[in-house]
Amino acid sequence: MNWFGFGFNGFGQIRANEKLTDGESAGDANVTYPISIDIVCRNLEEEPVQICQHNSNVDTQIRTSWSRRAALHSNSDGRLCLAGFGVGTPSQRGCGGCVEESRGCQDAHISEGYLALSFTDRVECWNSERNEKKPGWSMVIPDNTGPSLAFPLVPGGYIASNPPFYRPLSPQLLAVSLALGTEHAVLLTASGDIYTWGSGSHGQLGHGDLSPQEEPRAMEALMGMPMSTVAAGGWHSVCTSVWSTAGGDLYVWGWNESGQVGLPSRALRGEQQKSQDTGGASTCEDQEESNDEVFISIQAFPALVDVTKSCEVSKISCGSRHTAAVTSTGDLYTWGWGEYGQLGQGTVNSSDEPRQVEFFKDQGLRVVDVVCGPWNTFVSAIKEDPSLHPDTNILNPL
Repeated sequence: MNWFGFGFNGFGQIRANEKLTDGESAGDANVTYPISIDIVCRNLEEEPVQICQHNSNVDTQIRTSWSRRAALHSNSDGRLCLAGFGVGTPSQRGCGGCVEESRGCQDAHISEGYLALSFTDRVECWNSERNEKKPGWSMVIPDNTGPSLAFPLVPGGYIASNPPFYRPLSPQLLAVSLALGTEHAVLLTASGDIYTWGSGSHGQLGHGDLSPQEEPRAMEALMGMPMSTVAAGGWHSVCTSVWSTAGGDLYVWGWNESGQVGLPSRALRGEQQKSQDTGGASTCEDQEESNDEVFISIQAFPALVDVTKSCEVSKISCGSRHTAAVTSTGDLYTWGWGEYGQLGQGTVNSSDEPRQVEFFKDQGLRVVDVVCGPWNTFVSAIKEDPSLHPDTNILNPL
């Protein structure tokens, strides 16, 4: 299995040797095509010495913030490796350093200010801006008698990105998964229902209005349709339905200023029209088609978006203003804001329509996971054996 990255690389979180230097702008660090990431752990306390190497036998998960990338290795001692802002002196293509305090952790959540580590018996939160010898906050995890929980959920509540870190949740919710946006949260229950709370200023709560919600509120528009996954962006949200073991339908709601919801965006089309006008006047026919189209700036109710008509969606992730989806056939689709190349299309153009990232198909790769940072995207892919019939394809690790 290999990880690839594209998009904003201003702090070397994708390709470490391309950190910004004096006089360079963020645009100079764009990675517009997927590039392979060599994840090498190094000890920050000593001279850079390789202490573990990512390979096909080690499952690696990626966690992101705006300026950093964290790689969580699931080998025997489980360890987190960081790349990006303030992370030592990285090698040419490796990560900057291994977090020794993360040894044995099961999962992690990274933000600009804090690093939260989840162990089997406790959670620790470390200040990313201080050289601490012990965590600034920690809690013992009580025994979990309910459904299996995905971090940042913990028994009785969840771990937030900023203090106070522990936030209680009603046990009656039976939460199994939680996605945290910039100002809102999207929760999935064991029965497949969705609850949202936080700011609703851009319709990101999906209740049909722009009002905030202090407590989790059920999304009535999706009641009766069990959902399997949820994701939250800066000010938009997505989820997938339970259709088959391979995936389901995609529902989206919230702010669509950059096309991140996958519906026609007036702001985005306006920018594209200005760009076209600089190269020549548009025709009357073009203007008539534009006038007939319905544009969506805020989608306050969940809307069904057809990523592709031939298969279901199996994985989803949201950046600040872009969205990525993996289909049941192992293809990657992206849409929304693309100013830093985070759509992986080889350009810095934005799109309000899902478009396939052809790179992986061209390389004979099947995408199995996607993780969006605020301004970049990370993708896990494995090699397909082209000699076998597609219906019985065996997947081989790279």
